[in-house]
Amino acid sequence: MTLTPDLSQRRPLPHLTPDQISELQPDLADPVEYRKSGLSLNHVVGCPLECGYCVRHLYENFAMKAPRALMSDEAAVNALLTHRYFRPHVTPLQLFNKATDPMLPVVKQHTFNTLRLLDDRGLTNHVLVITRWRVDEDDCTIFNTFRNIKLTVLVTHSNIQHPGIEPVDSQIAADSLRTLYANAQSYRTILYWRPIVPGLNDSDADIAYARDLAEHAHATVYTGLFFREEMAAYYREQGLPEPYADTARRKIMPEESEARILAAFHQPAHAPAPWGQLFRKTSCAVASVHGMADYNGHFGIRELCDICPLAQLQLCQDAWQAPDLEVITQQARALGATGPVEITDRAILVEGLDEHPRYFLQHGFGYQVHDRRHPHHPRRHGRADIGWPQKDTA
Repeated sequence: MTLTPDLSQRRPLPHLTPDQISELQPDLADPVEYRKSGLSLNHVVGCPLECGYCVRHLYENFAMKAPRALMSDEAAVNALLTHRYFRPHVTPLQLFNKATDPMLPVVKQHTFNTLRLLDDRGLTNHVLVITRWRVDEDDCTIFNTFRNIKLTVLVTHSNIQHPGIEPVDSQIAADSLRTLYANAQSYRTILYWRPIVPGLNDSDADIAYARDLAEHAHATVYTGLFFREEMAAYYREQGLPEPYADTARRKIMPEESEARILAAFHQPAHAPAPWGQLFRKTSCAVASVHGMADYNGHFGIRELCDICPLAQLQLCQDAWQAPDLEVITQQARALGATGPVEITDRAILVEGLDEHPRYFLQHGFGYQVHDRRHPHHPRRHGRADIGWPQKDTA
């Protein structure tokens, strides 16, 4: 018997008026945006959790605490499925990952309804739901009813104790992860260990705790801090200790912190790891827990794969194939690329394309697509230069 979410006792969120929507940044007013881990649907905006490093700072929307809807779930799903970059059964999708938390009590009815609308279409796309809030057994029961979409619930957990930076008790996320893992049937759950910040949550005790928590997940992804000028301005405004002297367009994950994490997770050497699979990239973990090759084509960046399980490496190797230069050039040009298109044994190099069309090509070909202006340095894994020896940039 299929259990559908009972929304009869819930009132849908109030909609923003056209005038209120016009005051939002265009990137927030548009419910569909392409991000590296998928085409992202965000038709609910507003969040009360006040995490100091939240990406909402970039949209000048951090002060909006009460979630509100841009449109109905049905209209939002239609906007997603008719978007120029959507491909049935191919394009990875994300839900409510830039403007709210999908498991807030007033939001999760929309989360479940949107997932149902996608699943009822028979779509088999990856769908990522990312939360740091409470997930109970009833929520898991509903997650288990989706039969077509490849659903992954990622639980953001930092263990940062500074209340001005992380006001949400990390124990909430830890409990949610355990509940999700214990009840998983048709979905998979991932420990999203982020952001890792030197001096805040990268002590030996923090790492040991994350390793123990990873026993309650199908895989673990670790990553650093996305620290743009908008975040830095908020830190200064609130009198919070700034984690770095500089900001960066990419996430910051210092070499020393990563080395200690890997050493802790991989000891004793070659012994079976009860804490499961550890990954540097979100899509690698998501693909792995569903028994598939990475849809972002990270296999071309071989140093990324040195921590991956051998079985997963084989899956990715079998699927990874450079596209035909004429075909990729034609598609890149149609999307607005300028300059030469080049295929290396690591990535496709293009010019004149912002992130959205690059991700569209990347997910279509399963091969990394990089902007020639912003090279990915060896061993840096697409991260910021901060915390890495300058000699590595050569």
